[in-house]
Amino acid sequence: MTLHESLREELTAAMRAGETRRRDILRLLIAALDNARIAARHELSDVDCVAALQREAKQRRDSIEQYRAGGRVDLARAEEEELVLIASYLPAELGDAELRAEAEAVIAQVGAASAADVGRVMGPLMQRVAGRAEGGRVSALVRELLAASR
Repeated sequence: MTLHESLREELTAAMRAGETRRRDILRLLIAALDNARIAARHELSDVDCVAALQREAKQRRDSIEQYRAGGRVDLARAEEEELVLIASYLPAELGDAELRAEAEAVIAQVGAASAADVGRVMGPLMQRVAGRAEGGRVSALVRELLAASR
């Protein structure tokens, strides 16, 4: 069963159970996946679905930050609820030690030696950690490791 099908089954279960908030969040996620499918012009694989859900999670994190800065705690709480549900469908995030080990392995593999080699490292590393680490976090770690190797 694909992730998209799983979301649809969860939606049916939420509707039967009368869980209106969960139902509404699932509808938003299904719509996001449908929009991603339309944009891609083909059916989405689970990897594509995870990428779309990660975009949704990033949007929620950004919104939470903005709402808190604006003093809108009520809206921030609603976004946090959505983020919790989205996170339940995403693969587990890599820990710092695991991410560092992956980054060091790729740096050694491509022979990167300076900050100028960040681009050579990021492509293969992002493929290895796809769905399990945010790009900004990965980039910061790679830059840190390459700066320390001077």
